[in-house]
Amino acid sequence: MELYRTLFIEFSYLVASILFILGLKGMSHPETARRGMHLAEFGMLMAVIGTLLHHEIVSYEWIIAGLLVGSTIGAMMAIWVPMTAMPQRTALSHAFGAFAAALVGIAEYYQHGAALGQVTMTALCFEVMLGALTTTGSLMAFSKLQGLVRGTPMTWKGQNVFNMTLLAATIGCFVYVLIVPTAATIFYVMIGLAFVFGIMLVLPIGAADMPVVMSLLNSYAGLAAAATGFALSNNVLIIAGTLDGFSGFILSILMCRAMNRSMTNVLFGAFGSAATAASTDGQQGDMREISLDDAAVQLAYANQVIFVPGYGMATAQAQHIVRELAETLEKRGVSVKYAIHPVAGRMPGHMNVLLAEANVPYSSLYELEQINPEFQSTDVAVVIGANDVVNPDARDNPKSPIAGMPILEVDRARSVIVLKRGKGKGFAGIENPLFFKDRTGMLYGDAKDSLTKLVQAVQHA
Repeated sequence: MELYRTLFIEFSYLVASILFILGLKGMSHPETARRGMHLAEFGMLMAVIGTLLHHEIVSYEWIIAGLLVGSTIGAMMAIWVPMTAMPQRTALSHAFGAFAAALVGIAEYYQHGAALGQVTMTALCFEVMLGALTTTGSLMAFSKLQGLVRGTPMTWKGQNVFNMTLLAATIGCFVYVLIVPTAATIFYVMIGLAFVFGIMLVLPIGAADMPVVMSLLNSYAGLAAAATGFALSNNVLIIAGTLDGFSGFILSILMCRAMNRSMTNVLFGAFGSAATAASTDGQQGDMREISLDDAAVQLAYANQVIFVPGYGMATAQAQHIVRELAETLEKRGVSVKYAIHPVAGRMPGHMNVLLAEANVPYSSLYELEQINPEFQSTDVAVVIGANDVVNPDARDNPKSPIAGMPILEVDRARSVIVLKRGKGKGFAGIENPLFFKDRTGMLYGDAKDSLTKLVQAVQHA
């Protein structure tokens, strides 16, 4: 009987691992993302079933209680958290997962202490340290995204030196515990320092850099889970954590490449702070405001329209109205496309998620490389709350703080309509020459309200 149980556990872990890989592959494209999620979910179910059959489990009461509490919290978040708050929900999920990994490591050390082998102790300390800093780092990211803490970088003189000293002290405790496993006090000091370092790591990072931060935190949480697998000798945790960790790290590199910035610049550059926010060219003229009727006429009689969504669309929760306007235009024979910048929003794929939730067809979404050649033949480009990702200074001005950043070349369209709350600058704190061009018309106000009125105006145009 014991043999059959062991075989089933290993089989369930094998199936779970294969499903995790297939799920990750599926999530690489919007059209297969839903299927990928379902495969990964079923893989996790198989992993849980296999784990619950382990003979080490003495009592199921606490497991059932945890299952009920966790499922209740998860269901509440799934039902009540709006799609526009998905970055915050993702940050909380990273915090919960990392904290769970840290607690497992602390429990193992509390139970076995110095009896753990050198390899296991190394994995355990790495797990706890990474889990602790990811927990507080994710909570800080959540706070910035939710507006509980201001989203602009919070810096002070000597901050990077302090952070590096704090990290060195944390690693020093890590090494000391490996040499002297009985040093429980140093072990708990290491945990405390890691918690503090997580806060200090994210504090100087601006909300506009959150796509990279979210990817990195995802990577840290995955690596903490992999280390937990080594500490517990659990193969499926090692595989799932490694997949999660390295995919998150690769995504972070891709996000940095999309902004033409290095990882160190994102983590330590305090991009968006006063030091880097100065405009290189100063005021470039006056922004030309257009009326709602003028915008409606341009859209109604265009051959092709490209919508360019940004974080402003998310904050206004305007994705459904964007789709409604697009459908209204398509009924008039207008070709409609959506231009998606890889770092638009506050997490990787933020715009894709919002537009998918509004039932925008995947076939209408175009990535930067695909859509840029289209702008020259486009009658109207509609920018909805995007700023820095459409700033032509990134392409034309080598002195600009965002020089070299790949942008959506909206300025090449025949006319541009920009939906914006006011005349403020983007997160980078620099003027956007696009807004001062003769072909650009500014439509001020709440994006959702403006789009709702545009739908009605287009219908009567």
